[in-house]
Amino acid sequence: MIYITQLIYIKEGQETVFNQFENIALPTILKYNGRLLLRIRPEEGTFIEYHIDKPYEIHLVEFDTEKDFENFKEDEERKKFLHLKEQSIKASILIQGVKLQ
Repeated sequence: MIYITQLIYIKEGQETVFNQFENIALPTILKYNGRLLLRIRPEEGTFIEYHIDKPYEIHLVEFDTEKDFENFKEDEERKKFLHLKEQSIKASILIQGVKLQ
């Protein structure tokens, strides 16, 4: 099992376009043995301390294998809508990890 945490930074005024992309990308995760565990949109009062820009959203996703994650990224239907991602996302930070017992 691999875990992906993504901090997503949106271009101002592009929230609707971002949501259009998410409506396509998030269901695609299931096709590749993945699960969206958390989708958080933090508000100003939820930050206790920070030393980076505050993200618009935070996603936590798990995939059964690294190959499943790679297949998700290469999904042809998802690729058709990458222009929405490029139009709406200023930057993102992707953190890959494993669950510690």
